[in-house]
Amino acid sequence: MVNSTGAQTGRADADGPHHSPDRQGRHAVVIGGSIAALLAARALSAHADRVTVVERDRFPDGPEPRAGVPQSHHTHVLLEGGQEPLEELLPGVVAELREHGAPRVGMPSDIVQWQDRRFYRRTVATAHLLTGSRPLLEWLVRRRVLADPRITAVEGTEVVGLVGDSTRVRGVRLRERGARTRHDVRSLTADLVVDASGRSSRAPDWLAAIGAEPPHEETLDTGLAYATRLYRSGEDDEGTDCVGYYFVPGRDEAHGAVALPIEGGRYLVTLSGLRGSEPSSDEAAFTDFATRLPHPVLHDWLLKAKAESPVHAYRATANVRRRYDRPGRRPAGFLATGDALCAFNPVYGQGIAVAALSALALRDALAGTRRAPTTRRVQLALLKASQQAWDIASGADRDLPGARGDAARTRAVDRPAAWYMARVIQRAPGDPVVGAAFRAACALTAPISALFAPDVARAVLFGPVLPAPAEPPMRPETTTLRAR
Repeated sequence: MVNSTGAQTGRADADGPHHSPDRQGRHAVVIGGSIAALLAARALSAHADRVTVVERDRFPDGPEPRAGVPQSHHTHVLLEGGQEPLEELLPGVVAELREHGAPRVGMPSDIVQWQDRRFYRRTVATAHLLTGSRPLLEWLVRRRVLADPRITAVEGTEVVGLVGDSTRVRGVRLRERGARTRHDVRSLTADLVVDASGRSSRAPDWLAAIGAEPPHEETLDTGLAYATRLYRSGEDDEGTDCVGYYFVPGRDEAHGAVALPIEGGRYLVTLSGLRGSEPSSDEAAFTDFATRLPHPVLHDWLLKAKAESPVHAYRATANVRRRYDRPGRRPAGFLATGDALCAFNPVYGQGIAVAALSALALRDALAGTRRAPTTRRVQLALLKASQQAWDIASGADRDLPGARGDAARTRAVDRPAAWYMARVIQRAPGDPVVGAAFRAACALTAPISALFAPDVARAVLFGPVLPAPAEPPMRPETTTLRAR
């Protein structure tokens, strides 16, 4: 935990917090009941005697969508870079996901993927995704986290403000959902408040209300919108063994799509379009929209598949980063994490992995042994946990037509890296060496600097663009050619 002077107030071991006299009653509040919020609560339980999760919804009893999670019905993936930190926070949870039917999908061997006007070769997998549904993952995480007696949830209750002043936050102001008068508001004191309420966070307004300075917001919005529908495959063609399809939008292509398996033998299909080319939530128009993709292979799949849900649309896809880390009149005892700190274009599938990485960063920053974990230092650690994902999402979206926002500008210093990345993307479909490095960076298992390793740089700077399939590769390759 941190206090107003930045002094450390406690330490924990693997079995839980030490109950020393100066730590009795240390209390942390987490705003929100999302995956990011639950993992933050798990991390805080090593440093506080009590952690309270405040959620405006009622949690479902099982793996069901929540009204407060508009993306519950849409495609989610757990990147490989998020699986290890999730497992460290909740040992055994990855195996539990698999036991409940979450598929493990190898990239690029299991997927027909199109990008930069070519299909990827289906060479041996160098990265793996878990593609179970968001409600399944959230349910498994929630029941694990809330089983800890140090962590309690207050449901059906919304945070309406902060308690404290511009120097220190001392708690939150609560109101039962549906209540309307000031007499219905009560205070909950806390030594630390963590905002994990998502991209629609109202914390900037709450900070301003207590005399503090709200953060500057960096934004980059391509206007991308998407729509998703649940299917059961009708494919009985023995001509393919691929388990999904992935069409990546780019500078010359406004439309994208992803079709991936989830538990129960079902598929989620998401179709996307940039500003002016948005997919409709109309069921008939959904299938027709797939004809706009650069190849009819997914449209043909949809014609054979059986729809099992209505179409759900989503449009809040801007990249937004709130710079709580920058100097300003900000109080001690308040942190932001998850989408409340850094929200990405969901098409890149980074949110859950970053939530796990951020929870580990929170746990480790509070346990720091070299320097006292002041609020600003912990917030910097949280920003660093999301930095690579932000660089990938904003870097890709900056190149898309119609990108808007203060983070959409390409600075002169960014141009060499953008030129290099364009060559990476051009070579990744046909060159297994470049493709493996590109996947590792996107999966958050390797730093972006891995793209500049000698063998990769040699292929990117001096190697030819190796052949890639002109048509969907319906079978994986049996041999892998390396770039020279």
